[in-house]
Amino acid sequence: MTIEERTSLRLTVLEETFAVCRLESDAEVPPWAGSAPGGLSSVTRTAEELSVVCPERVIPRGILCQGGWRALKMEGPFDLSLVGILASVVAPLADARVNVFVTATYETDYVLLKEENLDLAVAALRGRGHEVS
Repeated sequence: MTIEERTSLRLTVLEETFAVCRLESDAEVPPWAGSAPGGLSSVTRTAEELSVVCPERVIPRGILCQGGWRALKMEGPFDLSLVGILASVVAPLADARVNVFVTATYETDYVLLKEENLDLAVAALRGRGHEVS
């Protein structure tokens, strides 16, 4: 199945404001990284860094991060074999010149964008037939 076989996607704007943080690759996962029960948090480790996406309000002072991100949850679940799901959301945002940061789970994707671009992003997605609430 491809995205063309779906008429539109449902996305939900999460209420929180998020931050994307960078820690050293050998750092322990900090307790605040998952301290927002029921909310979005993501931890990714590579050889170069430990990245944490979490609510801005839980991050202690002195952490290298960029705040002011809002998250659009793509309402899934989506089968991992589907092609073009993320592209159908990111393409209209790129056309509207909205930069994004994406994180994913087994069942869905989250598209983060700067808070000042939220209204523009919602309009662009609705213009492509997506439902945004």
